[in-house]
Amino acid sequence: MYTVSVPVFMQHLNGLAGVIDKAAAHAAARKINEADMLNMRLAPDMFPLVRQIRAATDHACSAAGRLSGKELPKFANDETTFAQLKDRIGKTIEFLKGVKAGEVDGTEEKDISITFPNGNTRQFKGMGLLLGNSLPNFFFHTTTAYDIIRQCGVEIGKRDFMGTPPA
Repeated sequence: MYTVSVPVFMQHLNGLAGVIDKAAAHAAARKINEADMLNMRLAPDMFPLVRQIRAATDHACSAAGRLSGKELPKFANDETTFAQLKDRIGKTIEFLKGVKAGEVDGTEEKDISITFPNGNTRQFKGMGLLLGNSLPNFFFHTTTAYDIIRQCGVEIGKRDFMGTPPA
């Protein structure tokens, strides 16, 4: 459970941080307002870039925290710059580094209840949460953030998305 979650989240969050660096450099070189890029969407009914990045970090923290039993970090959700989003990713990675394999392994059958912002509550088993909810959502939002940045003309590729595995 640990090996397929925490290191995977960290690897792709490192990739996302690198993509954000390239997006910030692209915006600065072309005198593009960061807020304009952060509010870009793939489609009108989809979340903007800033919200995609927040969601990716939230899914990583939620899975690791709920599986390990650690208190989830609290974010203000008020980021308005690439630097603030990169800081959020850094805080997420630091949280993940504090989650140990022994705290996550063996949680396949752990009962987990999540109350969503709309008030709905869902019941999960640990493995179902990780494989059926957290990882798919994490990759959806990470990929969508990458795609928005690429759509903005930032020269990034698959290697940027993949990031570097944690040491």
